[in-house]
Amino acid sequence: MSDLTSYLFKTTAFRVCEENKPFWYTSGKIGPYFVNGQFLYGSEKDANELLSYIDDELENVSKDQIPKDIFAKVLYQYENNEIYATIINALVSYIKENISVDEVDYVSGGERRDWFFSNIVAYLLKKPHITIYKDLSTTESSYNFSENRIITKLEKSNVLHVADLLNQASSYLRAWIPAIQNIGGKLVWSVCVIDRNDGGTEKLVEVGLKPYALINIDVHLFEKALDLGIINESQLSMLKDFKKDQYNTMRDFLIEHPEFLENSLNSDEKSAKRAKLCIESDLYDLKK
Repeated sequence: MSDLTSYLFKTTAFRVCEENKPFWYTSGKIGPYFVNGQFLYGSEKDANELLSYIDDELENVSKDQIPKDIFAKVLYQYENNEIYATIINALVSYIKENISVDEVDYVSGGERRDWFFSNIVAYLLKKPHITIYKDLSTTESSYNFSENRIITKLEKSNVLHVADLLNQASSYLRAWIPAIQNIGGKLVWSVCVIDRNDGGTEKLVEVGLKPYALINIDVHLFEKALDLGIINESQLSMLKDFKKDQYNTMRDFLIEHPEFLENSLNSDEKSAKRAKLCIESDLYDLKK
């Protein structure tokens, strides 16, 4: 597991903010760390190239061809990139240790970042793969992706969903679970590469799934970052406080550093937009 932890930092899949400079999230809230699970594909550059390739495929290629094309990419990466191969091998071993693979009929992955991991896992487990699109349509592929077809009906089957990252399970509840149910299957297990521990696990349990995670974003990880010299004591303190109480930790920060919002409004377009959202929606109840 120590190798996996070091790869989080080496690939910047887990990134901690500079002191007193939290990251802006899409929601308009702020936090001291950012997680990009797809960077474990080998590097940020490699991951962005694959994501661009997937976007191009989604725009120009039929849905029964896309899984085969993406599989060719991830298989090449698996055979040629040490970081990605180590992550995938660890993920497959973890699945075999925690789940009775004989009970798994299909592996599934949802558009888009799940495909960085689900396709190659299906191949290594020798299980057929279900590609789920955001519009809830699905493609069934043989384990080696030599056969691919749009599928609208699946005999009752137990499905293992493989994801890059688990946040609050919104994609599962909105798309992945309904998509599998729509074709007559049952999503039984969820295995993510990284769990942010932001409540997603509990939500999956509530709807009857069995969730697992290869890597957890928790205090042990933060302390490992300190040991590796990646963060300092002050950053560690903020990370721990944030894990205990995200809202009040960031509210207190904004009260103590009023210049942060002003600087963000005058920063790049993305930061300014998120800062404006934060202020206009009063996400931290600062107007008291």
